[in-house]
Amino acid sequence: MASADSRRMGNGGSVGGAFQLYLDSLRQELWQRDPTLLSVVVALVAVLLTLVFWKFIRSRRSSQRAVLLVGLCDSGKTLLFVRLLTGLYRDTQTSITDSSAAYRVNNNRGTSLTLIDLPGHESLRLQFLERFKASARAIMFVVDSAAFQREVKDVAEFLYQVLLDSIGLKNTPSFLIACNKQDITMAKSAKLIQQQLEKEINTLRVTRSAAPSILDSSSTATAQLGKKGKEFEFSQLPLKVEFLECSAKGGRGDAGSADIQDLEKWLAKIA
Repeated sequence: MASADSRRMGNGGSVGGAFQLYLDSLRQELWQRDPTLLSVVVALVAVLLTLVFWKFIRSRRSSQRAVLLVGLCDSGKTLLFVRLLTGLYRDTQTSITDSSAAYRVNNNRGTSLTLIDLPGHESLRLQFLERFKASARAIMFVVDSAAFQREVKDVAEFLYQVLLDSIGLKNTPSFLIACNKQDITMAKSAKLIQQQLEKEINTLRVTRSAAPSILDSSSTATAQLGKKGKEFEFSQLPLKVEFLECSAKGGRGDAGSADIQDLEKWLAKIA
């Protein structure tokens, strides 16, 4: 048995050696005939390998078609989900599971995405994010602009974790913070929400780095957002975080049309 294995290994080695000798002789022949020709062949091989690698990366990216809608309870995620899919208003309620559907992007290519509405309940949201984040092409973090002032700490804490998870992915998703419910008089602007979130996340960085023992041992838990020693800004992140204003309900009540045109343009851009 051992001798048979040795013979097989020997045969494999001889085949590999013969192939290497063939490559060496071919390289030498090309060099003797025309050194320039050898350079051209090497360049062509390099280009071919680059194209193969590029196609592989594109295929992996194209397999990620999910857009995750995340946010706190009552931020308006589900109504945005329904509006994007149907254009209609529908009464919604807090869900304990995910909902998904194909969304046809409004562009010339006729591409489609999969919208996935994740539960916003505190005990469920991280669990569902963990389940779907690997398939995410983009993440839409929905904020209740009208209730933002009283929810800013909870919003910042959840956003902090979502950003850490997003940065840790091999293919970093596009990231949007959708400032919803702009039809309400007391709604905060996207600019103000961005500024307050930056301040709150900066505070979170300080408190979490000062008390590492309360965190779990995962790599994302010990990571830090932004640049060390500087006040946090979204521009410091390795992924681009965009802000826009929208209203799933619309300014004329339930019967009115939603203000989601900018949201639809963003989805067409990242598709």
